[in-house]
Amino acid sequence: MRLALLLLLVTVNCELDIKLPADILSDLVERPEGNSFSYNLAEGEEGEEEEPYEYEINYDWKIDQFQEINSTLGKCGKEIPQLDVSKMKAPHQIRLSYTGKATEMAITWTTNGVTEHEQVNYGPVETDLNYTSTSISHQYKWRYDQEAGDWYYTSGFIHEALMINLIPGMIHYYQIESNGMKSDIIKFVAAPAEGSNTPVSFLHVGDVGTFGTSVMVTNDMMKRMKEKQFHGMIHCGDISYANKYDGERPEDKNNKTFAEQKVWDTWGQMVEPVGSKMAYMAVPGNHELDIWDSTNENGTIYAKRFIMPGNERYFSFSVGMVHFVAVSTDESIDAESTQGQWFKNVLTEVNKNRDKWPWLVVFQHRPIYNSNNKHKNWEGREGGTSSRYDNPEIIGWIDNYPTLIVEHNVDLVLNGHVHHYERTWPMKNVSVWDESYENVRYPVHITCGHSGKGLYMLYAYYKKEKNDSTLYDSYHKSDPGWSASRDNKHWGHCELDFIDSTTVEHRMYQMGEEDHVEKIKITRSKNRWSAATPLSISSTLTLLTLLILMWE
Repeated sequence: MRLALLLLLVTVNCELDIKLPADILSDLVERPEGNSFSYNLAEGEEGEEEEPYEYEINYDWKIDQFQEINSTLGKCGKEIPQLDVSKMKAPHQIRLSYTGKATEMAITWTTNGVTEHEQVNYGPVETDLNYTSTSISHQYKWRYDQEAGDWYYTSGFIHEALMINLIPGMIHYYQIESNGMKSDIIKFVAAPAEGSNTPVSFLHVGDVGTFGTSVMVTNDMMKRMKEKQFHGMIHCGDISYANKYDGERPEDKNNKTFAEQKVWDTWGQMVEPVGSKMAYMAVPGNHELDIWDSTNENGTIYAKRFIMPGNERYFSFSVGMVHFVAVSTDESIDAESTQGQWFKNVLTEVNKNRDKWPWLVVFQHRPIYNSNNKHKNWEGREGGTSSRYDNPEIIGWIDNYPTLIVEHNVDLVLNGHVHHYERTWPMKNVSVWDESYENVRYPVHITCGHSGKGLYMLYAYYKKEKNDSTLYDSYHKSDPGWSASRDNKHWGHCELDFIDSTTVEHRMYQMGEEDHVEKIKITRSKNRWSAATPLSISSTLTLLTLLILMWE
């Protein structure tokens, strides 16, 4: 629905060149309750000039310059200072995302006020941004304090616009005009056309947050962006950790902690150097969806801050020769569930067009295969069986899902959640795998959950069995043959280059290292998916003839 409204606005503005009057635009804006419509005016002093607010993230800092990072124990340390969105007048937290069409790119940004002139100007020529898209704007409040008689947090104005008529695979430029200010002119590459043989490059992270380590990993990716052009980012859940972090969150009068929304603003600004230059595609993790810790975000804040296709929790989109499918691991995916039926339908449709999309990639938060003792293989959750959670059951992850990804020839499954790095061999299940990446016939699972949050290096292996709290390496007595490579001692990020219809290159970078520590080429036959393709009429007749001859 939001994308449809954005399309309406951009069509009116760029094709008919009609400017929306202020009274119409104001009806599109969700005004907050109360009298505070804009942060721009100082309270009680209308129009008074305020001192410029500067917020800086030190991307080039080293470990010893951030607070309490301990690489020996995998501790990510303190969160960086939080951004005060109420003082940020200029467009910031700028982030792009795909809509599913190569000729489109969605964009979101935030300001502390809103005017009748909110738009993004764009085009393929830097000196001639001849297309204009008007944004819609919204704002939300969080956690009402009964005693203070006010809301604990009021967001900035979150603007959303849609750039259309892009030239697939070509460089474009854009500049935001918002809240009386302009952004820099920023460059991005539109998605290659569906079915094109253009190489496609993506970054891949998970479990990031706003820690010193998060900043350092982001800086590593910023350096890589100077060396090569990426089309997009895949973020496999646990995005900002606004909902909780080591008890350092506000508490109500019942000593219950609640989510610190300023962390969302800080994260949005931290990743802007990446997300403003490529499509930033995210799927929610348990820290966006869980309700057990009384934060009550329940995915609502994720939905307010991200523009993803479909229902934004599970969705699919294509980039050239690659079709990506995002699934929500905190929801059921059995054959009777809404997500399960949708997932099967998407995979079936993609397999009818594997000449167009030779690569099929699924990304999600929790991995179904994992060798780190801190988390086991994700099997869902049976209703009423866990004392920690008061959530409905989540089923289908141990039977329906593994069957579907194998039967429909999924090539890669990207994960987060477990704070380490792990790459499997091509796997059918925990009993069947191939120890080769040539002509693979099963999915390769890659967990990149080491992109900021504290690492899962140590684990009290015997605590439940013997009440022994001694810490062991998190891989203690866990060495499954299907795990080809793993690392629980370094933060980092991953990259994927889809070189052609039969070859993809996977790389893993450790934080602070200029060169990759892993580079693996995965190849497969052009007709790998033929096993899932229905027999042709001629093939069927031939088979029937053979059966008749055998019978005679």
